Amino acid sequence: MAGGAAKERFFYPEDRVIEKPFNWKQLVRLLNYLGPYVRTLIPKAIAAMVITTAVRLIIPIIIGVYAFDRAIANKNYTLLYWLVGITGVLYCVSFASNWYRIKTTNELGQYVIHDLRESLFNHIQYLSHRFFDSRSAGSILVRIINDVNSMQDLFTNGVINTLMDIATLIGIFVILFVLSPPLAIAVLLVIPLMFFISTKLRRSIRRAWQKVRMKMSKLNSHLNESIQGIRVTQSFTQEEENRAYFNGVNIENFLAWKEATRKNAMFRPFVDLSNAVGSAILIWFGVFLIHQGSIEIGTFVSFAFYLGMFWGPISRLGQVYNQLLVAMASSERIFEFLDEQPNVPNKKDAAGMKNVRGTIDFDDVEFSYNATRKALKGISFHIPAGETWALVGHTGSGKTTIANLISRFYDATAGQVRFDGIDVRDIDLRELRASVGTVIQETYVFSGTIMDNIRFGKPNASDEEVMHAARAIGADAFIQGLPDGYHTEVEERGNILSVGERQLLSFARALLSDPKILILDEATASIDTETEVVIQTALKQLLKGRTSIIIAHRLSTIRDADHIVVLNEGEIVEQGNHQQLMELRGRYFDLVLSQYNALDEIS
Repeated sequence: MAGGAAKERFFYPEDRVIEKPFNWKQLVRLLNYLGPYVRTLIPKAIAAMVITTAVRLIIPIIIGVYAFDRAIANKNYTLLYWLVGITGVLYCVSFASNWYRIKTTNELGQYVIHDLRESLFNHIQYLSHRFFDSRSAGSILVRIINDVNSMQDLFTNGVINTLMDIATLIGIFVILFVLSPPLAIAVLLVIPLMFFISTKLRRSIRRAWQKVRMKMSKLNSHLNESIQGIRVTQSFTQEEENRAYFNGVNIENFLAWKEATRKNAMFRPFVDLSNAVGSAILIWFGVFLIHQGSIEIGTFVSFAFYLGMFWGPISRLGQVYNQLLVAMASSERIFEFLDEQPNVPNKKDAAGMKNVRGTIDFDDVEFSYNATRKALKGISFHIPAGETWALVGHTGSGKTTIANLISRFYDATAGQVRFDGIDVRDIDLRELRASVGTVIQETYVFSGTIMDNIRFGKPNASDEEVMHAARAIGADAFIQGLPDGYHTEVEERGNILSVGERQLLSFARALLSDPKILILDEATASIDTETEVVIQTALKQLLKGRTSIIIAHRLSTIRDADHIVVLNEGEIVEQGNHQQLMELRGRYFDLVLSQYNALDEIS
């Protein structure tokens, strides 16, 4: 994997730094996820925020103006004791309301993150195959996990805390100008300078966090492919090359994070510097005003309290803005997925499928995965209900593409595909696919029990129905030999099962779902001869009464098909039954002959 070509393998076009101005509409769209909680959690959080803010703003006046200028200056110790007691009570109220605010905002944030992740996952479930063709699983995982997680700080600490900090700043501004306008103006002179400097950092910080998201996506994509392909890596002894490439990607990710956090950390020193300058001005000009008699010592003390309170919200607002930049970088990527529309849309007035007969028509169908090469060129045929048809041809001849169009994973770029005389684009997509069962060569076994995996296509099936399907297909024998039988737990991809056993599960799954149309796409290619004998017997029951399309390289499995279509480079070159095609002595004859010669050479 060394070299530039290898590096490009794990870089996907959607993972790029997005050069756009700050999108306020996108922020509003993001905040819309707070909508369901406007009448429940948000009012509670705001009430707690108001109480906390009001108490914090009152305490400095009590300490400065009342305790110093009235109680201590006049030696009114009774008033002083009362003020101490009131201050203690207010601190307790502040503690309780602040605890409740934090608890409520954290709960609110978790609800929003849950809703956002669920919305993204649900949307992806219905996107077309073209979407997944151009993206790796790791890249998609980054959006659902990492990018959504990056929103957590914004929703748990950002929104309500921002309102609290803004309210605190407004309150401090008003109180400072009420206490002493000249001193207020003096200590707040540094704000325009700090605002000017911080605005210069914004674009740089935003781009840095976008780059972090890009590098994380690249890292996750490589991790996913490395784990999925570990057997291939070890078979070709490419562990060192794989390790070296991962180290390179990991270093890129580390450097991106380092750069982003470095830029992120630049904001706080500016706040601290502003605080130091403001404090210096307060001491110098405040002492001057005291000597002039313009303000009293208590007012100066209150100013010191408020100035200390002032820079905290300023710093937090800077952090919130940085959180917002991180969230916006991720939200652009999340909404890019949410705005993705299926290439195979389901019509609102789509027809249902009742009394399905199972006839299939291809009328001058053309299809292309991209603009440069046609996978199908003017394909036309009619499959009567209940017949078994076979598609044969070299790799890339268009067999699987035809199967994909039947299941409407893609739409034909020209011509029509019809079920029972109805254009598939006019049929409800869910009902259409429920009528079509597909068994592919690479059987996917989900984590769970054997029972759950067979029941996948028909979740409401009883245990007896599941076992009946397994017995009918010949899978019952090996299942009963497992430690817990049908309740044996299998991990993702079913690694405790052999290839043949996984394939038997897929046949049982298809039989249980009872589709009217069945597609077997190289379904017996990975099965040994002994298992194939079992399956061939079971197939007679599986195919009975169904319209079936068998895609096979092993031509011995399709001899009994009602009709065989021979494809070459996206075109039909021959068709007929086995006997007719053998008598024709054309391409099918050559394919059969080449397989027999290969078997003779092996034997």
